[in-house]
This record gives sequence, C-alpha cells and structure tokens, in this order.
Amino acid sequence: MIQIISFLGFTALVAIISYFATRHTDEHSSDGYFLGGRSLTAVVIAGSLLLTNLSTEQIVGLNGAAYKEGILVMTWETLAAIAIVITALFLLPRYLKGGITTVPQFLEKRYDAHTKRITSILFLLGYVVIFLPIVLYSGALAINGMFGVPDLLGVSKDTALWMTVWGIGIVGSIYAIFGGLKAVAVSDLINAIGLLLGGILIPYFGLKLIGDGSLFDGISTIMAAHPDRFNSIGSADSSIPFSTFFTGMMLVQVFYWGTNQAIIQRALGAKNLAEGQKGLLLASFIKILGPIIVVLPGIIAFHLFGNGLDNADEAYPMLVNKVLPGYLVGFFAAVLFGAILSSFNSGLNSSVTLFGVDLYRPYFNPDAGEKELVKAGKRFGIVLAIFAMLIAPMIAKFPQGLFGILQEANGAYSIPILTIIVVGYLTKRVPAIAAKIGLLSGVILYTISQFVLKPHLTAKAIAAAKASGITDKAALDSVAAHAYPHYLHVMFGLFVMNVIIMLIIGKMRPREVPFEQVYTKEVDITPWKFVKPVGLIITIIVIGIYLYFS
Repeated sequence: MIQIISFLGFTALVAIISYFATRHTDEHSSDGYFLGGRSLTAVVIAGSLLLTNLSTEQIVGLNGAAYKEGILVMTWETLAAIAIVITALFLLPRYLKGGITTVPQFLEKRYDAHTKRITSILFLLGYVVIFLPIVLYSGALAINGMFGVPDLLGVSKDTALWMTVWGIGIVGSIYAIFGGLKAVAVSDLINAIGLLLGGILIPYFGLKLIGDGSLFDGISTIMAAHPDRFNSIGSADSSIPFSTFFTGMMLVQVFYWGTNQAIIQRALGAKNLAEGQKGLLLASFIKILGPIIVVLPGIIAFHLFGNGLDNADEAYPMLVNKVLPGYLVGFFAAVLFGAILSSFNSGLNSSVTLFGVDLYRPYFNPDAGEKELVKAGKRFGIVLAIFAMLIAPMIAKFPQGLFGILQEANGAYSIPILTIIVVGYLTKRVPAIAAKIGLLSGVILYTISQFVLKPHLTAKAIAAAKASGITDKAALDSVAAHAYPHYLHVMFGLFVMNVIIMLIIGKMRPREVPFEQVYTKEVDITPWKFVKPVGLIITIIVIGIYLYFS
C-alpha cells in the first residue's frame, strides 16, 4: 500500500507544480503553446532534454546491453555529450537567429517550402509509426512488471497492457495537448530530478550489497572480478565496434541532439541564446554521468545474477526488485512513470508543432490566426494520441520482429535529414533540388540496403555456413553479424555519398542568389561567454574517460 501511496503522491506533486508554474503562460499564441513563450531557462531546458531522452526503453535496454557486453555500451551516453556541445556551438545559434519554431522551418528558409514539407512528413511518420507506440508499449510493460498490474487487478496480461497503455497515453496527452511545451518542460524538470536521484540509488544499493555494506568495497570487488566488463573499446564482434566512433555513431548523435524536433524544441524555446547554450551544456555534462544510471546497474546485475538470465532486458527490473528498499519502490515507479510520460508527451508535442506550423497553416488554412493554429494542432494531437494508443498493444504480438524492425527503420529518415541540414548550414549556393534529391535518395538507398540487401546476403551467408557443416548457434550468429557491414557504417557511407551528390548539383545548378540568413530578433542571440571553454572541457573529459577505461 505504501508503494501505491508514494507513487500517486509524487505523480500528483508533479502535476500540481506544473500547473502553478504554467498558469500565466499565454497558450493561445503559437509561440506560447509550441515554444513556452520563448521563456525557458537553462535549468528547465537541461531537465527537459534529459528526461525526454531517458525512457524505459533506454534505461532497461541499455542496462540489458551492459549486462551482456559491459561498459562499452556507454558510447550512447558519453558521445552524446560531444554531440550536444556541437549543437550548442554551431546549430542553436543559427536556429535562434532565424526565429524558427521547427527544424523544417530552417530548411524552408535555406531551400524552399517543398523541402520543408517533405522533411515534416518524414519526422511525423517517424514519430507516429515508430516512436510513440514503442514508448507506450515499453512503458506499459515496465509499469505492469513493477506493480504486478495483472495480479493486482485480476485481469489477463493483454488486458492489463491495454489498460496501462491508455492510462499513460491519456495522462501524457493532457500534458502535451492541453498544456503546451512549457507544461511538458516543467514536469520534465521535476521528474528529471527524481530520476537522477532514483537512478543513482540503484547502483548505490547494488554496490553496497556487493561490498557487504561498503560502497567502495563494492566498487573494488566488481572491478576486480570483471575487468573485461570495464573496457570501453568495442571489438569487431561487439554491438558497437570502435570503428563506428569515426563513422555513423557521431552522425546519429548529432541528428538526435541537434535536429530531432522532439529534442531541439526545448532549446528553441529558450529565452535567449545564452540560456539555450547553458541548458545544452548542463545537459551535456550530466550525460557524461549517465552511465552510472543506464550502464553500471547492468554490470552489477551481471555480478549478482551471472549468465543466468535468458533475456538480458530482465536484468534491470530484477536488480531494482533485489536491492531497492520497499519504501522507495513507489517513488521510483513514479519517477519511471514520469520518464515514460516525458518521452510520450515530448514526441506528441513535437508532432503537434510540426503539423500546426509546417503543414496546417501553409497547406490547409493559410488564413488561420494564432488561436485557430493552436486549436488545429490540439485536434491533430488528439487523433495522433488515439492512433498511438490503439496500435501500441499490438506490438506485443510481434515481440521479436516488429520491435527490431521499427528501431532500425529510424535510419531511413534521420540520416537524409541530417545530410541536407549539414549541407545547408555549410554552403550558400546548393539549391533546393539538391536537398530533395538528397532526401529521397537517402530514404530509398537506406531502405534497400537494410531491408533488401542485408536480409538477402545474411541468409546467403548462413546457408553457406550450414552447407560447410557449421551448426553451432553462436558460430552461425557470428557469421550473420559479419555478413553485412554494421548499420552505422552504412549510414556514414550513405551520408558521404549524398553530400557529394548535393555538392555536385550545387556546382552544376547553383542558386542564383547566395543564401544569407536574416536575424529575426525573436530573442537575443548573444552567446554565453563561457560556451567555448566549457564545451572544450566537456570534450576533454569524454576523451579522458575513454583513455582511462581503454
């Protein structure tokens, strides 16, 4: 009972604080609704960024990967810090100078309206088909497992899944649709504080258990027992080979932190450039500490449970149940619930923003006023939320295939969009036709590469291995892993190829007038005076971490 009370109490506290913090924000204007009135401060931006990024899928999944492979999977956290520094130094100043609400708006000014429309549609398809349903599904599984919802309510697992999905979806929709960005950001900040505290408690109690009550003895014991688990350099057989650091890994990171609407929208709502840069760099520094929450528990779980888990994703929930005192379970579940809500309502809010600003007004109602634009966005958000809540439980029927396919499908739109943004940022004469060709060729070639060529060549390699007498599952898995280049290498190759194509078109058919960005004076774009030295310090720390654990 105390678990349920603490869960409901913390959840209600977040809602109350969010209401009082946002009740004076003008939600009837597009800036007020979509960007929080361009009033977000550094701490709010950092907290919202972190909680939007941290979801149950990442917390459970990355710790599961650490259970299997050790600290090398921290790459997803630590290299993110450098990508955020790049965003703060190079991308955010350009975005705020143009006074944009969405990333596709920058592309409209740089190229043309058709490029913006294509990009907005790609973003929306990614959120609707991939992101939102998966967040709801994975979040519902975590809540059901932590509270034992099927047994608690006396219903089947399928029924409990539907109930939890709709519960998360409805609450998240209220924040995102009726509260706007500022309500989302404030609730994210509170939940981020709780998540950092709760997340640190898991390895804290886990290490104390290993060290018989001593935290430092626990650290010494686990490092001495598993030195191979503390090697940050991935081999060619690992899920993240070291070579990917210099190819697709940084591209994925820069896309996510610098161009993904659900993430960058927080920084676009900054009251000025200095606050936006401080918020990003604060988030960057905290990301360096991220492995304590999303990697170290997986290694602790390996020490405690050994190789006894059939499903590595069970490692984190089992560790929580083993080491966390009962009186803290409700609080931690509430924080986890907040992380689920954050990922869902952030994706939903960004989808509403993309539709209202980039599609509704230009193509459906050019004369729409501010209030009508916000209303249209809210109506679209309701339909979108219902659609996501309807299809999320169906993912359970495809636990192996669909989930993995949807995750890999992200690359089909992320790298093409990053390509045209980078070229648009670094050049002045590459024309709009080059951007359209870059987008379409990127999507088509990546789809063919990963969903036609890869399955064909992998199946062919496995058949050849079996014909030669290889029957061991581990050996066949190794053959499959080496039958086709790592997807991060494929992303990098396609990125380089599309950049070259765009530059060639720019030489052959350059813009008649070089692009010059106009300062709209929406916010002050004076940079934070310490942005460069702090960014350099963060980069040095990341490099130092890899040298220490190599």
